[in-house]
Amino acid sequence: MSGTQPLNDNSTKPLSVLTVGGAMIDTIVQIDPARIEQMTMTNADAAYLLVEGGRKVEAQSIDPFIGGGAVNAAVSMARLGNDVATLVKLGSDLSAEKVLARLDEEGVSADFVARTDEMATGASVLISSHDRNAAIFTARGANTLLREEDLPDAAFARDLVYVTGLSNDSADRFPSILKKARDGGAFVACNPGIRQLSSRAQPFFENLRNIDLLTINRVEAAQLVPGLIGQGYAGDGPVLETDDPAQELAVRGLEAGGFQMSLSAFMRALNACGPKIVLVTDGGNGAFAGTVRDITHCGTIPITIAGTAGAGDAYASTFASMSAGGASSGDAMRAATHNAASVIAQIDTQGGLLDHDMLMQRTQTVKASIKVWPVTV
Repeated sequence: MSGTQPLNDNSTKPLSVLTVGGAMIDTIVQIDPARIEQMTMTNADAAYLLVEGGRKVEAQSIDPFIGGGAVNAAVSMARLGNDVATLVKLGSDLSAEKVLARLDEEGVSADFVARTDEMATGASVLISSHDRNAAIFTARGANTLLREEDLPDAAFARDLVYVTGLSNDSADRFPSILKKARDGGAFVACNPGIRQLSSRAQPFFENLRNIDLLTINRVEAAQLVPGLIGQGYAGDGPVLETDDPAQELAVRGLEAGGFQMSLSAFMRALNACGPKIVLVTDGGNGAFAGTVRDITHCGTIPITIAGTAGAGDAYASTFASMSAGGASSGDAMRAATHNAASVIAQIDTQGGLLDHDMLMQRTQTVKASIKVWPVTV
């Protein structure tokens, strides 16, 4: 294990952590921008890489790495000094052995890793060029096959259970996973993906009461707006005043399907549904954390981007580790900002993850800006 102390310095021992979700073999392809075309939309936040059919494109590098949301989070929190196990499902193939070897190397317990002959270990191909915001091709494979027998009660008797995005059959296990974590007395952190939120919205809303920390990005947050309005939550709320362009989400709010919610109303609604902390990340604009007491924004720090893959996992897992240990939203967000920035400086999802001492040093050396709005009734 990389760290010698838990990230929360007020704790006398490391947190016991379980991460649940996906494991992947990531093949990252880096292409010089001069060798591939990019089309950027003028009326939307979207860009597309264009490859000519039948033509070979020279790559700068093509390298395999270990990834996946649950494995990335497990490595992140193990390096911060926590006692970590992961619950993922792998195939019976060479890729699975590579994942297991990486877990062992990082001091992450594989006691609860499940195996199957039905499908191969998950794999993805990431195409990185131009702004290095990779396009990703994904074959989820065994990640989709979690079943009740893969979820032993003993796995969930932890200080922190961190649940990443689930899909297909595995997404059907979401209520059971949360209940087992709650019954085990864990602080429950959830970082679902857009696919789970859109395809299984009802089970998600029904189980929010069993989540302590919900982490979503801006697009995922907007996906929840129609459901919250449909449940009777008001879209209007106090305007969070700011002159900082990075905090424009505080003024603009969220919109989807013809429904709108102010950020304060959105945070208030989700807090009422169960989560004590709601973390909404907004890319280069930083992130917002909402509780019943206040809404906190943390800005970013300057960084040269090598690749954006894994930045969200680094941010969410660091914030969860600190929050479960009792840190304030501001302190947790500053640490998460530095760990994510370090990942962004590397092409893969784990190479930049920091250990406890280095993270604390960087957090104290360069402090990301913090702004807090008290919640008003």
